[in-house]
Amino acid sequence: MPSAQKTTLLGQETLVMKTRHVEAGITTRGGQLWPAKFRVGDKWVSPLSVAPWALENPPGPEVIKVLRGDFFCMPFGGNGTVHAGERHPVHGETANRRWKNEPSPDPGALHFSLRTKIRRGRVDKFLSLVEGHPAIYQRHVVSGLSGRMPVGHHAMLHLPAQGCARISTSPFVHGQVFPGEFENAVEGGYSCLKRGAVFSSLKNVPKADGGKADLSVYPAREGFEDLVMLVSDDSLPFAWTAAVVAEEGWVWFSLKDPRILRSTVFWMSNGGRHYPPWSGRHRKVIGLEDVTSYFHCGHAESVRPNPLNKAGIPTFIGFTPGSGVSINSIMAVAPIPNGFDEVRHIRKGKNGRSVELESRSGKSIKVPLAPGFLFNQHT
Repeated sequence: MPSAQKTTLLGQETLVMKTRHVEAGITTRGGQLWPAKFRVGDKWVSPLSVAPWALENPPGPEVIKVLRGDFFCMPFGGNGTVHAGERHPVHGETANRRWKNEPSPDPGALHFSLRTKIRRGRVDKFLSLVEGHPAIYQRHVVSGLSGRMPVGHHAMLHLPAQGCARISTSPFVHGQVFPGEFENAVEGGYSCLKRGAVFSSLKNVPKADGGKADLSVYPAREGFEDLVMLVSDDSLPFAWTAAVVAEEGWVWFSLKDPRILRSTVFWMSNGGRHYPPWSGRHRKVIGLEDVTSYFHCGHAESVRPNPLNKAGIPTFIGFTPGSGVSINSIMAVAPIPNGFDEVRHIRKGKNGRSVELESRSGKSIKVPLAPGFLFNQHT
């Protein structure tokens, strides 16, 4: 079984575990998942991003200083608006404060805890690796919290070259470009998609100039920052997002329970922010962020009436102090054969101990995995 080691990586104290197929770590500050390395044949692949200012300690919120990998957000979003007397930092205390490392009864898991102060509650973070599985299992248990709150994961991939990845998802029931101003040119930020545009296919998304964008190909639209949200089909056994990098022979994918994490935000960051610390250098990054929220707006906008929750699409979770809520997710990387172009389906294996990925070209792979973890209340 893996054992944890404490080290400092790119300026952050990090606890790291490793199996033969996966290396994963959690930063003490912000509880951010990085590194996340996966063995593909005779090489290691590290698909998650690290901000280029990792060693610079720029001014601003802790989440931006640490910015890397994936992290749990509560409340998810910018949180620029005070609501019911609460002002939360960007992506919440869970993404900004120091987490306490707890003893774990499972030698294959890391356990951290954080007691929130702005609204009293507790979050327990568990990161698990299973020998033989090319996957990272994450579970966040929220307890003692009362009221409405948007939540989410903030996974960010850094892709090696323009146009190298094919992005796909399980079926969604609503796709929309952020309806507000995502970036402001006066402040040095630039977007290219049409505000509020509704779409049914990633391959055909309206742009502000009247053209169309194919969001299934990335990195793309260099010099721009854009954000869209897809509402998952919650009738599915589980929902998924995938990125195929065929030239390097691997696929990254994530799995979630769409009844808990209702939507997925795509944050496409390709050099469109010229104000510090971004300064035009945050490029070829895509956030594939599983959430229950109103886009990236934050607590106030998600819990108040908004166009999505008025249409019956949840944009927050209602917490009660007497019961804990378990928010589980899985990410994995697997090798792919020649001709595996874009993920079309991900299905649970017959024995429940694997998943099968099928490409649009008809190629398929079987990945050892425990999809039942998504619905398990235990580590």
